[in-house]
Amino acid sequence: MAAEPLDIACDESGYEGQQLVSSPTTVFAHGSVHLTWEAAADCMAELRARIRSPATEYKANHLLREKHRAVLVWLLGPDGPVHGRAHVLLVDKPRFLLRQVLGQLIDAPERAATLPVTDEPRWRRFLVAGNALLRTREPLDPTAADALFWSIDDLRRTGVPPAADETLALLAKSRARADDFLERRRSDPPAFAPVDLLAPAIVHTVGHWGRVRITHDFQSTLTPARVAWLTAAAPDLVGFTLVDSNDDPRVQVADIVAGTVRVIAGRADPELTELAAAYV
Repeated sequence: MAAEPLDIACDESGYEGQQLVSSPTTVFAHGSVHLTWEAAADCMAELRARIRSPATEYKANHLLREKHRAVLVWLLGPDGPVHGRAHVLLVDKPRFLLRQVLGQLIDAPERAATLPVTDEPRWRRFLVAGNALLRTREPLDPTAADALFWSIDDLRRTGVPPAADETLALLAKSRARADDFLERRRSDPPAFAPVDLLAPAIVHTVGHWGRVRITHDFQSTLTPARVAWLTAAAPDLVGFTLVDSNDDPRVQVADIVAGTVRVIAGRADPELTELAAAYV
């Protein structure tokens, strides 16, 4: 007999749809919690009592203020209400983009390790063009393939480390694959774009928890057709409901956990880093 599914609530932080570069954040976080409605409501009530902000909606930024550090330590700490009941997937968005470009064009996502992620203009142009190529949502850039292969040629012409040049040489031969992707994007767009982080994050979340019913903060990208795709991709997903986070304290807790852990990941703060590591 199949195990009774867990009720899991989810929300994300640092999600800008299909824009993985030239966006406000470089890290994406998908948070999930296994809490009853009552436990989540008690958690939110305790946060309000401790923080005492007049805000109608509490978010991660309330806890990330230095004056509320003790509240954040309590929330994530071993005696807090979410310890052992929450999980966060963290994704470095530029690195994810590199893996997707290399996977789509040369079937070698592992070669992303040979390419740097940097704000140096030549590499930045390469990332931006790769992101534009793999988008499936408007606005689409009809010149994305031209821009990508121009940037590859420019990098090789102006000099890169040998390992990077080897990967770029393979990419330089993949124009036919890029044109084929663009044609398929026009004629039969995929359920999720290769640069959309939400679908793989939800599949990962199901894999972490096992057989689940998910309640997720509303996202316009999660259409009925895409939810059907998720159910097929993750057989242990036996229920999926979209809600307004204001109406569900479990989703509010998931949002706060995702947001705080995402920001902590970018800070040099040993105490908070150790606490956050238990969730990642």
